[in-house]
Amino acid sequence: MMVIPAIDLMDGKVVRLVKGDPNNKTIYSDNPVEVAERWASEGADMLHIVDLDAALQTGDNNRKMIYKIAASIQIPVQAAGGIRSVEIINEMLRNVNKIVLGTIAFQEPGLIEKMIKKKKERIVLAVDHRDGTVMINGWKEKTNLSIQNAIYDFRALGISEFLLTSVEKDGTLSGPDFSSLRDASAFPGIKIIASGGVSGLEDILRARTAGCSSIILGKALYDRRISVAHARALA
Repeated sequence: MMVIPAIDLMDGKVVRLVKGDPNNKTIYSDNPVEVAERWASEGADMLHIVDLDAALQTGDNNRKMIYKIAASIQIPVQAAGGIRSVEIINEMLRNVNKIVLGTIAFQEPGLIEKMIKKKKERIVLAVDHRDGTVMINGWKEKTNLSIQNAIYDFRALGISEFLLTSVEKDGTLSGPDFSSLRDASAFPGIKIIASGGVSGLEDILRARTAGCSSIILGKALYDRRISVAHARALA
């Protein structure tokens, strides 16, 4: 299982939100490149960088910073947050290894199907959910899709990697939604990235047992409740 630290960017700073709420924010660093280099040096398999300003439409985007981070380290970078046009998709793919698509995929599945045919291995679908229902537009808007329906539909289009985040768990240190992770991992031929609520090493073991291919570490890592090295030893 891959261990993937998250770097959430807002106003050019590394932050963590609780349940995606910009009013419940902790700032951890004003030097994202330094943070990225630290996680890379500690043995991270990949970095997951989220542009919160773009996702929440709260300010200028952080794409230049994402590209600066990607150029400064030797491990792969996966970028997410507010990637809602073909132009941004193409720009991102020129600068990072993978992109995570959410809102645009659910609003324009036909467009995404065309992109997948060319860049299948570099696109991850974000299945952000609250109480089993997929959320889009910065976790503010409900869709009419369940987690299972979303995976079924997009697997049929060619997506093979899905990032599951429980909105109610994210940033809470209360443990991931293991029930949803187990159910999603039961789909054949796909990979599930676990995200949201990781609190310690036990959660990593449980995510591995649930069948996840990767796990994203956020607040627990920044609050020093867990280390990249210890996580990798268990993953």
